[in-house]
Amino acid sequence: MLLSLTQWLAQDIRFFSVFNYITLRTVLSAMTALLISFMIGPLMIRKLTAYKIGQSVRNDGPQTHLVKAGTPTMGGALILASIAITTLLWGDLHNHYVWLVLLTTLGFGVIGWVDDYRKVVHRNPKGLSARAKMGWQSIIALAVGIYLWNTASLPAHTELIVPFLKLLVFPLPVFLFIALAYFVIVGTSNAVNLTDGLDGLAIMPTVLVSGALAIFAYVAGNAVFAKYLGIPYIPGAGELAIFCGAIAGAGLAFLWFNAYPAEVFMGDVGALALGAALGTVAVIVRQELVLFIMGGVFVVEAVSVMIQVTSFKLTGKRVFRMAPLHHHYELKGWKETQVVVRFWIITMLLVLVGLATLKLR
Repeated sequence: MLLSLTQWLAQDIRFFSVFNYITLRTVLSAMTALLISFMIGPLMIRKLTAYKIGQSVRNDGPQTHLVKAGTPTMGGALILASIAITTLLWGDLHNHYVWLVLLTTLGFGVIGWVDDYRKVVHRNPKGLSARAKMGWQSIIALAVGIYLWNTASLPAHTELIVPFLKLLVFPLPVFLFIALAYFVIVGTSNAVNLTDGLDGLAIMPTVLVSGALAIFAYVAGNAVFAKYLGIPYIPGAGELAIFCGAIAGAGLAFLWFNAYPAEVFMGDVGALALGAALGTVAVIVRQELVLFIMGGVFVVEAVSVMIQVTSFKLTGKRVFRMAPLHHHYELKGWKETQVVVRFWIITMLLVLVGLATLKLR
């Protein structure tokens, strides 16, 4: 909206032409999302508290978590509102990638909202059934994969890029491309959701990874930079930097309220949506494997759950004291804040490794 306004004003006032630069709008997007979240965050927390939309806590988990029972949840709606408003303000609304990632994010957010609503309002501990949740996630993710395949203008837009190896790319047939898109989007969505178990643990890695993806999106959307760095040029992908900037800004603002001891939790409505957003952007800019690296904390958390469940079903024994992995370290004696900050540090290092793939090829 604001982009169209500034473009109209630029016809008479040259100053407004600066808003055509994606870099400037990305910064403004992050700042706008930050301010929106700060302004409506306290009000939303008060409303959630008044309606008694509180978090339930597992009895078999760390005993230190029992004090968190009743803390307002579904705060992820604050993040999604900030991202949506900011993207509509600063993004190019004629860009189909912008609408694709925004609708995908909101779609997964609706799934999470229904799940949270049933848990905290209807007091149904199961929430949305696993089959229904996975079914709706699959429908959205497959639709995204099919759309991206049908709108790909060059073979490079559907190739799998191997990090650090410039000449090693794999052309993907239609079924493999759609399957890859599906697993990246659904997998990242659920991995972020599993990671969201401690105050601030999931949101800061999300901010870091989204910031890095903003750089990848900007480079992929710039013909000169894409050619120089040897990655596919994807016209229009640069606008996704504005969306990623909105995630970073909204995420940092949410961390203000979610830092230990948390005043609000994001719930499935936020975690599922943010994970899907990261996965969708990575698929569009052809950086699925780089996302796997940068989101290593999310990956390990999800894998720890799979290992735990498989081991218990096959042998009756647990590999970890508790899954996901962050609870394992808590039960080993790490304080919650230690687990969170150390996982943040690991994510920072992994993001730097991911960014290094831009040049080290």
